[in-house]
Amino acid sequence: MTQTVLLAEDDRAIRHALERALTLEGYAVTAVADGVEALAQAHRTPPDVLLLDVMMPGIDGLQVCRVLRAEGDRTPILMLTALVETADRIAGLDAGADDYVVKPFDVEEVFARLRALLRRTGNGSLDAPKEEPSPSGQVSVAGLRMDVQARRAWRGEREVELTRTEFDLLELLVRNAGIVLDHTTIYDRIWGYDFGPGSKNLAVYVGYLRRKLDQPGAPALIHTVRGVGYVLRED
Repeated sequence: MTQTVLLAEDDRAIRHALERALTLEGYAVTAVADGVEALAQAHRTPPDVLLLDVMMPGIDGLQVCRVLRAEGDRTPILMLTALVETADRIAGLDAGADDYVVKPFDVEEVFARLRALLRRTGNGSLDAPKEEPSPSGQVSVAGLRMDVQARRAWRGEREVELTRTEFDLLELLVRNAGIVLDHTTIYDRIWGYDFGPGSKNLAVYVGYLRRKLDQPGAPALIHTVRGVGYVLRED
C-alpha cells in the first residue's frame, strides 16, 4: 500500500529534489512551501508521515508540530534542520517531533528514518517486521510504572509526558532493566537502523529522557556504560 508523505520545505530546490526522490522511492508526496499550507493540508488529508523543515517563514516546523500535537494528532513527524546544536534538536523533540535529520543530509538517511517511523507506528509496508504484542499492559521497575497500551508513564505519583520515541526507548530500557543494551541493539529496536558511531541521535533522546525522569533527591535511573551503551537501574 502506498504511504503518503506531507513535505513542508520553503527552499524550492530542496523541496523539489526531496519530492522527486520520495516519489521515485514509492511514496505519494504532497509538497508545500510553508507551515500554514502544511497545517491546512494535514487537516484536509492526514498523511501517514510528515517531513517538516524547522526554519520556515511565518509558521515554522516547530509550531506546526506543536499545533498538531496539541490537537491530539500522533502522526509521526520527521524534522529537517540546519541547526546542529543539541539544544536546538531538543527543542524539536520537545515540540513533539519523533526524529530529525540534519542538513545537509543523504537522502538515503531520510528514507531510512521514514521507514523506521512508519514501522513503529504500524504504517509501514506489509513486509515490515511486526511488533510482538505486549505480554502485559503494565510494566514497572525502580519506581517507574508504564501502561503500554495507553502509552502513559509515571515515576512515583508523577506522570511523565513522553513523545512516541521517548516512550519506546523507555519501555525498551524498563523491559531490560539491569541489562546493558549496546548502541546497535537500541538503534535496531527503536529506529530499525544503525546510524553509525558518529550519530548523536541516541544520546539526545537519552538526555531528554533523563531530564523528564530525574527528580531532586531521587536516584538516577538511566546510566551510561561508556563505550557500550545504556542500562536502567536504581543505584
